[in-house]
Amino acid sequence: MRLQRRRFSEPSDVRTFPRGRIDVVELDDAVVGRMSYEPGWRWSVDIKPIVGTDTCQYHHLGVTLSGRLRAQMPDGTELEIGPGDLFEIPPGHDAWVVGDEPWISVDFEAMRTYGKQRDARDERILASIVFTDIVDSTRRAAEVGAARWRDLVGEHNRKASTAIDRHRGRLVKTTGDGVLAQFDGAERAVRGAAAIRDAAQSLGLSIRTGVHTGEVQTIGGDIRGIAVHTAARIMAVAGPGEILVSATVMDVLDGSGVSFEDAGVHELKGLHGARQLYRLAAADRD
Repeated sequence: MRLQRRRFSEPSDVRTFPRGRIDVVELDDAVVGRMSYEPGWRWSVDIKPIVGTDTCQYHHLGVTLSGRLRAQMPDGTELEIGPGDLFEIPPGHDAWVVGDEPWISVDFEAMRTYGKQRDARDERILASIVFTDIVDSTRRAAEVGAARWRDLVGEHNRKASTAIDRHRGRLVKTTGDGVLAQFDGAERAVRGAAAIRDAAQSLGLSIRTGVHTGEVQTIGGDIRGIAVHTAARIMAVAGPGEILVSATVMDVLDGSGVSFEDAGVHELKGLHGARQLYRLAAADRD
């Protein structure tokens, strides 16, 4: 951390898309963007074709400088944001500009990868994948009731998105009672997984987590490939609060200072052969 200053007039990155523009500045690990959306802009019309998800999967936290925006959640809940308003918009929303004035805002949370144009070709890259799942979600939903459970899951998704972004990852999508995230490094993936778990625990929720590193195919905003399936199968054998990783992750992090415990050899459904798994050690859980 150091004293520093940046200007939107000298951005480190400029992202353009139909009826919109984002000027991005970086302050070491912090990434801040100035979003400018023209009248008529709508996420489901102008951004959805770029990322390929049904709703915006980013968590936005910022302040409106001018214009008005309306955000809508899947349950129909809407919020209109105007000049001077501080705003927070959870993942899983649509949004559109209201009126004839451009909406201009500063976003402090989602700007690492939001709005980036992707190559039209399918892209295969090496990535570290994190899959999570809320333990006993059906039982918990019945205990607290549908409305309270919807709020809890929404808060869980918001906190998970924040944890992912702070560890330089990308929230690929929410899965109803969990998340799928992509990181460009194994250690950031494991640290991000621990942060997601801790955020869930702060809400009284327990999650199970699987982490694997391998090649994935990027199609729109989604990721596919055997590495994604492997991370999901590893997650499926994890216990409450456990973060299990593959031998690949263990090997990559050898000498990093992150400690693991032997979690045994497991047959993972749909995958050939038994796999050695490891558990994030207690010393690295906090």
